[in-house]
Amino acid sequence: MEKFTTLSSIAAPLDRANIDTDAIIPKQFLKSIKRSGFGPNLFDEWRYLDHGEVGMDNSKRPLNTDFVLNKPKYKGAQILLARDNFGCGSSREHAPWALEDYGFRAIIAPSFADIFYNNCFKNGLLPIVLDNKVMDILFATETEINIDLEDQTVTANDNTHSFEVDPERKRRLLNGLDEIGLTLKYEDDIKLFEEKYYKKYSWL
Repeated sequence: MEKFTTLSSIAAPLDRANIDTDAIIPKQFLKSIKRSGFGPNLFDEWRYLDHGEVGMDNSKRPLNTDFVLNKPKYKGAQILLARDNFGCGSSREHAPWALEDYGFRAIIAPSFADIFYNNCFKNGLLPIVLDNKVMDILFATETEINIDLEDQTVTANDNTHSFEVDPERKRRLLNGLDEIGLTLKYEDDIKLFEEKYYKKYSWL
């Protein structure tokens, strides 16, 4: 998992509340358990004018030019702004996979659905909770937004806003450690245990 320390990026403003995981990545694209390849179908029903299916050539599909991610000024945005209850609905982990695969590293909203919020940290995404007054300021920001995870701050137009994050989750993001990475830190201990275990229980 890629480390998250600081991030400076234009933010894509998705000014909607209660965006569910089926809107983030529609159900027909959930046939793979690989973490990659979902980015082109992120917000599929909003990005394209036709109905998307697995295997379609997205470069040939008609775009909804009114949708924020299709606007040239937000191309390459690594920060997504949203409203309350982002990531509600089913618990599919494909939702953070799609956001990360598209290129987002952080999502800022007033609130998140619990399971989605937890899944973000497992996949290298930083979900930041800021109140609605601050969100209104960020939605009106036309310049880059700066995020500092160590200091737990979001800065836009020379105004700095603090956010809370669980210390252990913060440590994992700063060091790029997902659950597999955490396990591999104890690889030598695991091997030693296995050697002793199979010597003691050689019939297994």
